[in-house]
Amino acid sequence: MANPRVFPLSCVVQQYAWGKVGSKSEVACLLASSDPLAQISEDKPYAEELAEKLHLQAPEHYPDANHKPEMAIALTPFQGLCGFRPVEEIVTFLKKVPEFQSLIGEDATAQLKKSMNEGSGAMASALKNCFSHLMKSEKKVVVEQLNLLVKRISQQISNGNSMDDICGELLLQLHQQYPGDIGCFAIYLLNLITLKPGEAMFLEANVPHAYLKGDCVECMACSDNTVRAGLTPKFIDVSTLCEMLDYSPSPSKDRLFAPTLSQDDPYLSIYDPPVPDFTVMKIEVPGSVTEYKVLTLDSASILLLVQGTVTAIIPSVQAEIPLSRGGVLFIGANETVLLKLTVPKDLLIFRACCLL
Repeated sequence: MANPRVFPLSCVVQQYAWGKVGSKSEVACLLASSDPLAQISEDKPYAEELAEKLHLQAPEHYPDANHKPEMAIALTPFQGLCGFRPVEEIVTFLKKVPEFQSLIGEDATAQLKKSMNEGSGAMASALKNCFSHLMKSEKKVVVEQLNLLVKRISQQISNGNSMDDICGELLLQLHQQYPGDIGCFAIYLLNLITLKPGEAMFLEANVPHAYLKGDCVECMACSDNTVRAGLTPKFIDVSTLCEMLDYSPSPSKDRLFAPTLSQDDPYLSIYDPPVPDFTVMKIEVPGSVTEYKVLTLDSASILLLVQGTVTAIIPSVQAEIPLSRGGVLFIGANETVLLKLTVPKDLLIFRACCLL
């Protein structure tokens, strides 16, 4: 008997420290909805989960040789850091946040200001110098400057003054989560991006980023390589990060990635990034539709049901697979799948694939 080419997947979750706790987590809710035997602990967090060179040098931390471009599509209002800010913005923060400037240093600050009139290469070099000075600062000095900044912002806010011009409330939130962490200062170097549900940001390999708040669907190349330098309880590798990053500054709008609406399917939006590793499809089917045919593809794909209840009908083997919120379905290449709505409520589905 041939192996099935369409079948449900049983998924596990990552309990990283930065995940939302208990049933407040969207990940936990998806798990509980799709697996009636799943036990959600209200005191535990629920989250998701230079390639070849890193793999050879430190396989215990970089366990494979592939690169890791990523895409995050917001399910709720979502906030993250992505890519280096325009140099003009960073220079403004250096003026307004003396604690930040103290860690960068006078020489690196002067080089960054000068680079604004010298072209992209000079700016990238100056940014690397600034970032390296910051990340390699002594822990004691970082804690001192961060405490000074937290005290100053807290006093101003308590006096009724807005500190939005230096991202004051965000700084306090990050410090509360990661006291004394050098990553708190990253908000002055990296673009702060806020996504509405359905909006996405794409991160090429070697682009610095951090997810701060909200729920998203994330898709990435098949790799477990992540180089970290802050805002994490996991292994930190500052030297590698400073050497490998893309220091090209760009405005936050350049990091947004808009989907393309299908010409043939009114319910389908396609997020197709400029890498061959993956494409993400978003499917929104109104509850008034009784049956929906999933687009047949030349590649295998994985389908995630975020909202709704359906029965997946596979005509090739005359099989039916029930799927509820959080359900995941593997679909082999060139397979036809029909989704029959078993509850008349809107469907929200994400599908990861490779467009060949």
